[in-house]
Amino acid sequence: MRRIRGKARQAGFTLIELLAALGIFLLVTGAAFTLLSSSQQHYQTESQVLTSFQEARLALDQIVRDVNDSGYPPPTFTDGVPADSASSPFAWSPGYPNTSCQIATGGGGNCTTATANNTSPGDFDLIIETNPNPLDPTCAPNCKVQWIRYQLLGTTLYRGTAPKASGDDPDADTSTQLVPFVQNVVNNSSSAQITQYQLVYPSMFPGGAPVPIFSYNCDTAAAPSPCLAAGTYNSPANIRDVVVTLIVSAPTPDATSGVPRIVQLSGRGRRVNPNQ
Repeated sequence: MRRIRGKARQAGFTLIELLAALGIFLLVTGAAFTLLSSSQQHYQTESQVLTSFQEARLALDQIVRDVNDSGYPPPTFTDGVPADSASSPFAWSPGYPNTSCQIATGGGGNCTTATANNTSPGDFDLIIETNPNPLDPTCAPNCKVQWIRYQLLGTTLYRGTAPKASGDDPDADTSTQLVPFVQNVVNNSSSAQITQYQLVYPSMFPGGAPVPIFSYNCDTAAAPSPCLAAGTYNSPANIRDVVVTLIVSAPTPDATSGVPRIVQLSGRGRRVNPNQ
């Protein structure tokens, strides 16, 4: 008897099934890469916001410490040599140190920190006079008084120090020592930029105006009060508190919404040293 041998057919994928599977794979892979890209952009934005916040926080703490130390040591605590003591907690030009100018947050005063091109008396520019390192073993007991300057130029807040010298101008001496301190400071933005910011942060920039980095409380006969307008007690020697406000923007807007990312930090430095 003759044996008939059959061949078993093995089932496989058709071309249509392979194309369909490939299409689904590409869709899933594309969605995964899109999600990964979006997550990376979101992470970068949040990282920039965190970095900006940390830099602004450290800067604010440094400014507050410098203001707390302003006016140290007063002339009565030293040998009377001008370079060894603080003539005034805050230095102003021109006519320093025998100036009789008046400070006024938001304008209206005639104190300036520069001899020219400065129309706002200290709103974005402050010169502190102090001995910041009285116990520094590298210079004690002859540590000298310094001028410490903070100045906003564009969107960069600069910081510079210079040793106090008799007869010198604090503006001229510190202007050549400025180095970048905080980037992307938007306190003094234009009206158009402020309008854009307020769409996202309506509580910032009250009245649609720039926000002073430095605003002041002055000693009066009764108690310290805001130096909002030039008055009898609004001299640099009478400044008791300096309110510091930093509005810092992340370098790039939010990756998903496109809106700017901004943080606002505030602190208060209180001068504890006597005027004399």
